[in-house]
Amino acid sequence: MFDIGFWELLLIAVMALLVLGPERLPGAVRSTMKTVRSIRQTASGFKHEVEEQLRVHELHENLKKAEQENLQNLSPDLQKSVDELKEAAESVQRPYKKDE
Repeated sequence: MFDIGFWELLLIAVMALLVLGPERLPGAVRSTMKTVRSIRQTASGFKHEVEEQLRVHELHENLKKAEQENLQNLSPDLQKSVDELKEAAESVQRPYKKDE
């Protein structure tokens, strides 16, 4: 990721030990790791959100194409998108239907 080798890491560790001292070094390492973990989680969440928005956009475009073809003689991809959207619509309406 950062293209840092062993000797560079060793030099950073020695400099950190000299600057921070042995008492504060473990706390600094913990806070750095916590920050890195938080950044990774944020990036992962952002990536997931973008992928979801792209998927929704693709479904929307496929639905437009299907409507232009009057929902007949659809390609397998378009048919899959239409079926997925129908299934989603039915699952949203199910809790609101009265039991007979």
